[in-house]
Amino acid sequence: MSYLVRIAASTALLFGSVTLAPRAANAAPSPEIPSAFSIAKSNNKNQVHYAVQVDTSCAPASAAPVRPYWRMYEKSPDATELLTGREDRVLGVDRQDVDGQTVSIALKGMRARTFTIHTSQAADGTCVASTSTTISGVNARVASIYVKMKLFGVDYVELSGYASDGAVVRERLSVQT
Repeated sequence: MSYLVRIAASTALLFGSVTLAPRAANAAPSPEIPSAFSIAKSNNKNQVHYAVQVDTSCAPASAAPVRPYWRMYEKSPDATELLTGREDRVLGVDRQDVDGQTVSIALKGMRARTFTIHTSQAADGTCVASTSTTISGVNARVASIYVKMKLFGVDYVELSGYASDGAVVRERLSVQT
């Protein structure tokens, strides 16, 4: 990996965007936006993040560019791990559809809800992403997804976001376990 790409990847992990350096035709895979959105849970500080592989124009770089992974904050600020098979059955990506600068995905644990990830290039050249979904019947930009754990499973999932008029919207989803 080139020095510039390593710096961009390190910056992306810290700030959620990546600056793209020109690449040769035989260069390494496209950089990623490390976190289009994340899911936090009540039982520890670790979070599942959803990265998006992008090309030099900040468009999704393949037919399946979104991948989930753990940010293991309980270990260190930069520790990451893959989802286990059991975790992937709930937190993994069920389907993803790419259309230009947009990826629509559904998570395996919330198949009926579509999350739409918009990628773009900011004025400073960084690739950025924003995610939206329907929250309490309103199309909203996702601010947070919080999972309240209970002894054996999940108690509820709370989605929070911002409607187009700036209003905060929340929705609590009951989970059958």
